[in-house]
Amino acid sequence: MNILSQWIRSYVPGLTLPDRELAEALTLRGIAVEGIYELGPGNGSLFEMDITTNRVDAMNHYGIAREAAAISGLSLAPLLDSNNTGSKTVTNPISISIEEPELCGRFTARSLSQVRLQPSTGVVAERFALLQQKLISNAVDATNYVMLAMGQPTHAFDRDKLEGGIILRRARSGEKLKTLDGVERVLDAEDLIVADEKKAIGLAGVMGGWDTMITAETRNILVEAAWFDPVTVRRTSKRHGLHTDASHRFERGADFNAPPIGSALVCHLILQAGGTFDGDLIDVCVPEAAARTAHRPAISLGHREVRRILGATEDGLGVEQATTESVLRAIGCELSKANEGSYQVTLPSWRLDLEREIDLIEEIARVYGYNRFANTLPGFAGRVNEVPEVRKEAVLRQTLLGLGWNEALSGTFCSATDAVTFAPQPGLAVAMGNPLNEEAGMLRPSLLPGMLTMLAHNLNRNVSDVRLFERGTVFSGTTERVDERPALSLGASGVVWSGPELPAHAFDFYDLKGAVEEILEKFALRSFYFDTFAAGAGITPPWLHPGRSARAVADGLTVAWFGQLHPAQAQQRKLRQSVYAGEIYLDRLYRLPLRQPIAPELSRYQPVVRDFSFIVPDAVRWHTIAQALDNLHIAELTRFAPREIFRASQALPPGHYSILIRVTFQALERTLRDEELQSYSQAVTTAVELLGGRQRA
Repeated sequence: MNILSQWIRSYVPGLTLPDRELAEALTLRGIAVEGIYELGPGNGSLFEMDITTNRVDAMNHYGIAREAAAISGLSLAPLLDSNNTGSKTVTNPISISIEEPELCGRFTARSLSQVRLQPSTGVVAERFALLQQKLISNAVDATNYVMLAMGQPTHAFDRDKLEGGIILRRARSGEKLKTLDGVERVLDAEDLIVADEKKAIGLAGVMGGWDTMITAETRNILVEAAWFDPVTVRRTSKRHGLHTDASHRFERGADFNAPPIGSALVCHLILQAGGTFDGDLIDVCVPEAAARTAHRPAISLGHREVRRILGATEDGLGVEQATTESVLRAIGCELSKANEGSYQVTLPSWRLDLEREIDLIEEIARVYGYNRFANTLPGFAGRVNEVPEVRKEAVLRQTLLGLGWNEALSGTFCSATDAVTFAPQPGLAVAMGNPLNEEAGMLRPSLLPGMLTMLAHNLNRNVSDVRLFERGTVFSGTTERVDERPALSLGASGVVWSGPELPAHAFDFYDLKGAVEEILEKFALRSFYFDTFAAGAGITPPWLHPGRSARAVADGLTVAWFGQLHPAQAQQRKLRQSVYAGEIYLDRLYRLPLRQPIAPELSRYQPVVRDFSFIVPDAVRWHTIAQALDNLHIAELTRFAPREIFRASQALPPGHYSILIRVTFQALERTLRDEELQSYSQAVTTAVELLGGRQRA
């Protein structure tokens, strides 16, 4: 929001801090000034501010001025010097009825007669011009000016268009209201409305109605200022897709005591152009709402506890008792001494974020200045307990970074469509009760929607070579019980640069398979293998290309799915180049210990390398051959690997392929004899023949 430094200074007489120093002081106290723009001689500066949602009291000029006064130790000027109570003669009395006291805690109304509508002049026009705020008429501008000044939303009705008294009630289902933006809205039975005896005249806390708005013909005005339940306003605002300055403040908790002051300020500004009061202020207050807000119980505060929590200051004196008292009074608290060094603190009505003693201590530290405390570490008598999986997470991260992948981070939510498509188990995705929007209505059951969004973000910005991984939490269950599990997603596209001696190539299925294999090999697995399924089997996840994907199984558990993204998903996300993705279920992988690196003793004797050429059926994969050779348990068989594979040759029987296996034999304590090598070679040949293979001539 935008704040005028000149306006702030009008509330804090004697404030001499230059604008930039004032902005820095406010920022250090958590009232962040993100930009400063000079407005010319005599006009001060415009502060572009970022106010956190818990500080609705600071979303206005008077609230910022209160902070400036507390920082500088100056007095804060009152908003209005005198409150004209108006005429005792009421020509047209109006009644106020609150039918929903739990939703509307306070409602004030003030009638003005024979008002004169004209363009705003003077300080209102000057400040609106500096803020680039649109001027409408002096009556409407007065309500906007008061909200900018003190943060209290108000509304002005054309009194002559009201039919009977004011009623605060829930809308009738299907009831219609044309709001000030010109849209006719169908109301919900949960909406709180301001109504007269015949019709709805406003969405409470959100926007007024078209039929009773101020026009050039208006002569009599009813000024309304109220306090509405934050949750009710938020739900109404969201239900109708109507976020206004008024709803922004009400749904964060407005000041319960502000409506009479806001009403008086609006009336004062309107009557400067002409007109009179028509009766006293009508103020209907719900005691239960007042008890929850303005009249909360006092909080006990001990100065000794303040010093214990905050510790030493740079001057070595610590926070003194006088400082504690002055800071709390400056932010609006009332103090009564219970005994020496102990207080009962009555909280200000505009600070609903203050609830406990520690909140008051935090306020003392904030206003005093965090930068004025000594840099000390708190005492610690316990011990640091390492998170069980932290070592495994570090190994995964280091492995992927070493392979050339980049770590990324995505959001926790996804759309309902993505939840159905990417959930490992159907029907277990968890819906949000109050989603930000339709595209973020579910807790993510998989990391893949976020990964694909990040890949698309890069590819659509001409970053064509991407390899990303994300470690995060995925969710499943129901709204009553949500289960959280760790997962790892991989996503890649583009070209792989293997090194200066190897040519670049397009990232493919085998590059992704290699990354998955590198990860799995970091764990002490008894066995693991990859398998694929036919397109019609119904086992492959719908986001994967059925002919270019695989499953990883470790110790009998499915730990990963990976492969090329399904063409339908690629088209839906407007991905024009091939994308490969995968997800590893870390909750299953973390059940296994990390593989402990063992450095074998090196042999001093000459190794013997022999090549075996076999013709084997297509159904026999390499992992089956490797497992058969491992099962020979020949200690001198130190290494074996496929060197060449030939397919589709006329010299081969149909349904077969040729494979050349290079085998290394080496003993630790002797040179191998010919008869030993012949025995080992025969064992290798027999193992492959038992799988259906035969040695080539």
